[in-house]
Amino acid sequence: MITYAIVDDEPIAHRIIEGYCAELPHLKKVGNAYNAFEASKIISQKKVDLVFLDINMPKMTGFEWLKTLPKLPDIIVTSAYKEYALEGYELDVLDYLLKPFSLSRFLQAVNKVSNAKEEATTKSAKVSDERNYFFLKGDKQRHQVHLKDIHYVEAYGNYVKVFFTHEMIITHEKISTLENLLPKEHFLRVHKSFIVSLDKIQRIRGNQIFLENHKIPIGQTYRAGINRLLGGN
Repeated sequence: MITYAIVDDEPIAHRIIEGYCAELPHLKKVGNAYNAFEASKIISQKKVDLVFLDINMPKMTGFEWLKTLPKLPDIIVTSAYKEYALEGYELDVLDYLLKPFSLSRFLQAVNKVSNAKEEATTKSAKVSDERNYFFLKGDKQRHQVHLKDIHYVEAYGNYVKVFFTHEMIITHEKISTLENLLPKEHFLRVHKSFIVSLDKIQRIRGNQIFLENHKIPIGQTYRAGINRLLGGN
């Protein structure tokens, strides 16, 4: 079951999306929001796997709202403006639907959520079972990766770079997939483009994390995770 919420200031948009979702029994609505503040309330109170998000809303745009969240659910943008598509993908949205969109196009987007969730669940189970390693596809082969050897992960366009002490692997994965795959007790998403290994952190100063030979920026929306790591200091 995938839980979803609709965030859009137009009531008709809610009715259209609800009608499409009614055709899919594995989707369950948990909330309707007509502005970013209502959306934040739903996200904080309920388990939301997926958000159908409009961009142009009063007081705060959809993308401005996304940047306030410490952890993002899957996002499918529903907008009448195609010029925001690039910014959307930079924010790691799953798909961008241009209004008015058809049922078939809507289904394509939702299937991405189902596939990503299944893939992430399968991979996470493998890491949990094996505890200390998994296999990562890169350069037309699969590399055995030990968790203790990873220093940090960096988003790289449609790819991800995984950095080790003496090497780096580029894999055709989304950083959100790696975030779900890596155990949260050992790794932390600190920026829209970076995940760090907690035991490789040497010090934190201002908005930067220092590893042995690298400096990693801390994104404003991920600051809460750093504060929890530091015990609120």
